[in-house]
Amino acid sequence: MAQAAITYDQVMSELQARHLKPVYYLMGDEPYYIDKICDWIAENVLQPEERDFNQTVLFGSDVNASQIVDAARRYPMMSEYQVLIVKEAQNIKNTEPLEKYFKQPMPSTILVLCHKNGKIDGRKQGYVKAIRDAGVLFESVKLKENALPAFIENYLKAREVSIDPKSTQLIAESIGADLSRLTGELDKVLISLPADNRKVTPQVVEDQIGVSKDFNGFELKDAIVNRNVLKANRIINYFDKNPKAGSVYSFLPLLFNYFQNLMIAYYCPQKGSQEALAQWLELRNAWAAREYVTGLRNYSGMKVMQIISKLREIDAKSKGLDNPNTPPEELVKELIFFILH
Repeated sequence: MAQAAITYDQVMSELQARHLKPVYYLMGDEPYYIDKICDWIAENVLQPEERDFNQTVLFGSDVNASQIVDAARRYPMMSEYQVLIVKEAQNIKNTEPLEKYFKQPMPSTILVLCHKNGKIDGRKQGYVKAIRDAGVLFESVKLKENALPAFIENYLKAREVSIDPKSTQLIAESIGADLSRLTGELDKVLISLPADNRKVTPQVVEDQIGVSKDFNGFELKDAIVNRNVLKANRIINYFDKNPKAGSVYSFLPLLFNYFQNLMIAYYCPQKGSQEALAQWLELRNAWAAREYVTGLRNYSGMKVMQIISKLREIDAKSKGLDNPNTPPEELVKELIFFILH
């Protein structure tokens, strides 16, 4: 039976309770969680006065596995622990000495190996088992786009700040799933809020992140859902004059995801109910299903199928396939005209 993957919250809970393990192998495609865990260990396991002699940072491209093991086997100086952090662990050649070390690690050493943008070769089962037996094997997985709103809300809630659904969508769609950049922008928003009004609004998002509350992908999608031709054209014209505000490359995934879900919504037995639709589409709440109720009213099943096909065509053209010279802004206009007419 496969061992259940340990979560970020579980790792942090154990660390904060000072249930320390001798080995932490942090790997995966999302560097944000790897950095958070590594930084916590670097900043909290040792007292400031202990770090000079007992905290070491190495790089996998500069040392081999035997040198890491030698460093890990040292005893701490006037401290309960030594912390040994190995960055770029994916560059370590011949991991056999490490595998042997994991089978009998030093209890006074906290060894942290950071392996970003990938994970251990699946064929190294013995290596993986040795890590798990010695301590923690954590995989940091990229957050899916549909999980971003919850991440944003939880991040702000933990800092006693509220945010409305529109602002959440504006931030998620404009920044995307790069969590390091996303949290950096959220921190910038947090600093800007006055002490007596800890709420993020579309105006705050526009002022601090630079996403127009009126001309953005969220509002374009809203115009399309409601078949508001005038509003959609105003937004497209705004993007024409302000290319940095939006492009075909940012709109296509947003629109494709909506119409793909709308097609699935047609098969819902109770598609007139927001609650039933939210459950059918695995949305976070009934509020998120409102736009699908409207979409079912404004677009036939056949039209939705045609729109999905058109989105694929425009996506291919935006990448240069069967498109010798049509600029991106013209592709956007072609797409929006097709959807709304």
